[in-house]
Amino acid sequence: MAQEMIEGINPTRMELLKLKEREKLAVKGYSLLKEKRNALIMEFFNILERVKGSRENVEEKLKEAFEDLTAAQVIMGDLSVNKAALSVKESIEVDIDSRSIMGVVVPVVDSTTSPERTVVERGYGFVDTSVKLDEAAKKFEESIALIIELGEIEKTIILLAGEIESTKRRVNALEHIIIPRLKNTVKYIEMRLEEMERENFVRLKMIKKSMEME
Repeated sequence: MAQEMIEGINPTRMELLKLKEREKLAVKGYSLLKEKRNALIMEFFNILERVKGSRENVEEKLKEAFEDLTAAQVIMGDLSVNKAALSVKESIEVDIDSRSIMGVVVPVVDSTTSPERTVVERGYGFVDTSVKLDEAAKKFEESIALIIELGEIEKTIILLAGEIESTKRRVNALEHIIIPRLKNTVKYIEMRLEEMERENFVRLKMIKKSMEME
Protein backbone atom coordinates (compact mmCIF):
# COMPACT_ATOMS: atom_id res chain seq x y z
CA MET A 1 0.00 0.00 0.00
CA ALA A 2 1.42 3.36 -1.03
CA GLN A 3 2.15 5.83 1.73
CA GLU A 4 -0.30 8.72 1.84
CA MET A 5 1.01 12.20 1.13
CA ILE A 6 -0.36 15.72 0.89
CA GLU A 7 -1.60 16.34 -2.64
CA GLY A 8 -0.78 19.33 -4.80
CA ILE A 9 2.64 20.05 -3.27
CA ASN A 10 5.49 21.11 -5.57
CA PRO A 11 8.86 19.49 -4.75
CA THR A 12 10.75 22.73 -4.07
CA ARG A 13 13.04 23.80 -1.24
CA MET A 14 10.57 26.49 -0.21
CA GLU A 15 7.76 23.93 0.11
CA LEU A 16 10.11 21.62 2.01
CA LEU A 17 10.84 24.33 4.57
CA LYS A 18 7.14 25.10 4.94
CA LEU A 19 6.24 21.42 5.40
CA LYS A 20 8.97 20.89 7.98
CA GLU A 21 7.60 23.85 9.95
CA ARG A 22 4.08 22.43 9.70
CA GLU A 23 5.35 19.05 10.85
CA LYS A 24 7.07 20.64 13.85
CA LEU A 25 3.88 22.50 14.82
CA ALA A 26 1.77 19.35 14.34
CA VAL A 27 4.06 17.32 16.61
CA LYS A 28 3.96 20.06 19.24
CA GLY A 29 0.17 20.31 18.97
CA TYR A 30 -0.10 16.53 19.29
CA SER A 31 1.94 16.59 22.49
CA LEU A 32 -0.14 19.41 23.99
CA LEU A 33 -3.43 17.76 23.06
CA LYS A 34 -2.30 14.48 24.62
CA GLU A 35 -1.52 16.33 27.86
CA LYS A 36 -4.91 18.06 27.73
CA ARG A 37 -6.71 14.76 27.06
CA ASN A 38 -4.98 13.06 30.00
CA ALA A 39 -5.71 15.98 32.34
CA LEU A 40 -9.37 16.03 31.27
CA ILE A 41 -9.71 12.28 31.84
CA MET A 42 -8.21 12.62 35.32
CA GLU A 43 -10.57 15.50 36.15
CA PHE A 44 -13.50 13.51 34.71
CA PHE A 45 -12.90 10.53 36.99
CA ASN A 46 -12.36 12.77 40.03
CA ILE A 47 -15.75 14.41 39.44
CA LEU A 48 -17.32 11.02 38.68
CA GLU A 49 -16.53 9.98 42.25
CA ARG A 50 -18.36 13.08 43.50
CA VAL A 51 -21.41 12.18 41.39
CA LYS A 52 -21.66 8.77 43.01
CA GLY A 53 -21.50 10.27 46.49
CA SER A 54 -23.96 13.05 45.63
CA ARG A 55 -26.53 10.65 44.17
CA GLU A 56 -26.35 8.47 47.27
CA ASN A 57 -26.83 11.54 49.49
CA VAL A 58 -29.85 12.69 47.47
CA GLU A 59 -31.45 9.25 47.51
CA GLU A 60 -30.90 8.85 51.27
CA LYS A 61 -32.19 12.35 52.10
CA LEU A 62 -35.30 11.92 49.90
CA LYS A 63 -35.98 8.53 51.46
CA GLU A 64 -35.88 10.08 54.95
CA ALA A 65 -38.04 13.01 53.81
CA PHE A 66 -40.75 10.73 52.35
CA GLU A 67 -40.73 8.59 55.49
CA ASP A 68 -41.38 11.70 57.63
CA LEU A 69 -44.04 12.89 55.15
CA THR A 70 -45.81 9.54 55.34
CA ALA A 71 -45.71 9.72 59.15
CA ALA A 72 -47.14 13.27 59.03
CA GLN A 73 -49.98 12.10 56.75
CA VAL A 74 -50.83 9.30 59.21
CA ILE A 75 -50.86 11.73 62.16
CA MET A 76 -52.50 14.77 60.47
CA GLY A 77 -54.39 13.30 57.52
CA ASP A 78 -53.84 13.97 53.83
CA LEU A 79 -56.06 17.07 53.68
CA SER A 80 -54.20 18.85 56.50
CA VAL A 81 -50.83 18.00 54.95
CA ASN A 82 -51.99 19.28 51.54
CA LYS A 83 -53.28 22.49 53.12
CA ALA A 84 -49.96 23.08 54.87
CA ALA A 85 -48.08 22.33 51.63
CA LEU A 86 -50.13 24.87 49.65
CA SER A 87 -49.28 27.59 52.16
CA VAL A 88 -45.51 27.09 51.90
CA LYS A 89 -43.64 30.12 50.57
CA GLU A 90 -41.23 29.66 47.68
CA SER A 91 -37.69 30.24 48.85
CA ILE A 92 -35.29 29.10 46.14
CA GLU A 93 -33.22 31.41 43.98
CA VAL A 94 -30.57 29.96 41.69
CA ASP A 95 -27.63 31.93 40.31
CA ILE A 96 -25.72 30.23 37.49
CA ASP A 97 -22.15 31.29 36.79
CA SER A 98 -19.33 29.45 35.05
CA ARG A 99 -15.69 28.42 35.38
CA SER A 100 -13.12 26.87 33.07
CA ILE A 101 -11.59 23.39 33.35
CA MET A 102 -8.78 23.02 30.80
CA GLY A 103 -10.66 25.37 28.47
CA VAL A 104 -14.04 23.70 29.04
CA VAL A 105 -16.64 26.15 30.38
CA VAL A 106 -18.70 24.40 33.07
CA PRO A 107 -21.53 25.73 35.24
CA VAL A 108 -21.23 26.93 38.83
CA VAL A 109 -24.66 26.94 40.46
CA ASP A 110 -25.28 28.95 43.62
CA SER A 111 -28.63 28.48 45.32
CA THR A 112 -30.09 30.50 48.19
CA THR A 113 -32.23 27.66 49.51
CA SER A 114 -31.82 27.31 53.25
CA PRO A 115 -32.44 24.05 55.12
CA GLU A 116 -32.68 25.95 58.40
CA ARG A 117 -36.00 27.76 57.82
CA THR A 118 -38.47 27.97 60.69
CA VAL A 119 -42.15 26.99 60.48
CA VAL A 120 -43.10 30.67 60.24
CA GLU A 121 -40.62 31.23 57.42
CA ARG A 122 -42.09 28.28 55.53
CA GLY A 123 -45.53 29.85 55.73
CA TYR A 124 -47.72 27.27 57.51
CA GLY A 125 -48.89 27.39 61.12
CA PHE A 126 -47.42 25.15 63.79
CA VAL A 127 -50.60 24.69 65.87
CA ASP A 128 -52.30 22.25 63.49
CA THR A 129 -49.18 20.55 62.17
CA SER A 130 -47.05 17.67 63.35
CA VAL A 131 -43.35 17.78 64.13
CA LYS A 132 -43.00 15.07 61.48
CA LEU A 133 -44.19 17.57 58.87
CA ASP A 134 -41.48 20.01 60.00
CA GLU A 135 -38.88 17.28 59.75
CA ALA A 136 -40.13 16.27 56.29
CA ALA A 137 -40.06 19.91 55.10
CA LYS A 138 -36.53 20.37 56.43
CA LYS A 139 -35.28 17.22 54.69
CA PHE A 140 -36.98 18.10 51.40
CA GLU A 141 -35.27 21.50 51.53
CA GLU A 142 -31.95 19.79 52.19
CA SER A 143 -32.69 17.46 49.25
CA ILE A 144 -33.28 20.41 46.92
CA ALA A 145 -29.87 21.84 47.79
CA LEU A 146 -28.27 18.44 47.14
CA ILE A 147 -30.16 18.02 43.83
CA ILE A 148 -28.97 21.44 42.62
CA GLU A 149 -25.39 20.48 43.49
CA LEU A 150 -25.85 17.12 41.73
CA GLY A 151 -27.18 18.87 38.62
CA GLU A 152 -24.08 21.06 38.49
CA ILE A 153 -21.77 18.06 38.81
CA GLU A 154 -23.62 15.95 36.21
CA LYS A 155 -23.66 18.80 33.67
CA THR A 156 -19.93 19.26 34.22
CA ILE A 157 -19.37 15.56 33.54
CA ILE A 158 -21.39 15.71 30.30
CA LEU A 159 -19.39 18.70 29.07
CA LEU A 160 -16.06 17.13 30.04
CA ALA A 161 -16.99 13.85 28.34
CA GLY A 162 -17.80 15.73 25.12
CA GLU A 163 -14.49 17.61 25.22
CA ILE A 164 -12.54 14.41 25.96
CA GLU A 165 -14.11 12.72 22.92
CA SER A 166 -13.37 15.74 20.72
CA THR A 167 -9.77 15.93 21.96
CA LYS A 168 -9.27 12.18 21.42
CA ARG A 169 -10.42 12.53 17.80
CA ARG A 170 -7.98 15.39 17.20
CA VAL A 171 -5.12 13.46 18.84
CA ASN A 172 -5.88 10.40 16.69
CA ALA A 173 -6.11 12.50 13.53
CA LEU A 174 -2.73 14.08 14.22
CA GLU A 175 -1.10 10.79 15.16
CA HIS A 176 -2.49 8.58 12.39
CA ILE A 177 -3.24 10.95 9.50
CA ILE A 178 -1.79 14.47 9.58
CA ILE A 179 1.71 13.84 10.98
CA PRO A 180 2.34 10.69 8.86
CA ARG A 181 1.25 12.54 5.70
CA LEU A 182 3.53 15.47 6.52
CA LYS A 183 6.46 13.10 7.18
CA ASN A 184 5.82 11.16 3.95
CA THR A 185 5.54 14.35 1.92
CA VAL A 186 8.75 15.77 3.42
CA LYS A 187 10.54 12.50 2.67
CA TYR A 188 9.20 12.50 -0.91
CA ILE A 189 10.30 16.10 -1.57
CA GLU A 190 13.76 15.43 -0.11
CA MET A 191 14.12 12.40 -2.43
CA ARG A 192 12.93 14.40 -5.46
CA LEU A 193 15.33 17.25 -4.67
CA GLU A 194 18.21 14.76 -4.39
CA GLU A 195 17.23 13.23 -7.73
CA MET A 196 17.05 16.66 -9.34
CA GLU A 197 20.49 17.54 -7.95
CA ARG A 198 21.95 14.32 -9.36
CA GLU A 199 20.32 14.99 -12.73
CA ASN A 200 21.68 18.53 -12.76
CA PHE A 201 25.12 17.29 -11.81
CA VAL A 202 25.11 14.76 -14.65
CA ARG A 203 23.82 17.37 -17.08
CA LEU A 204 26.50 19.89 -16.09
CA LYS A 205 29.18 17.20 -16.35
CA MET A 206 28.01 16.34 -19.88
CA ILE A 207 27.97 20.01 -20.87
CA LYS A 208 31.49 20.46 -19.53
CA LYS A 209 32.72 17.38 -21.37
CA SER A 210 31.08 18.58 -24.57
CA MET A 211 32.75 22.00 -24.26
CA GLU A 212 36.15 20.41 -23.66
CA MET A 213 35.81 18.33 -26.86
CA GLU A 214 35.19 21.37 -29.03
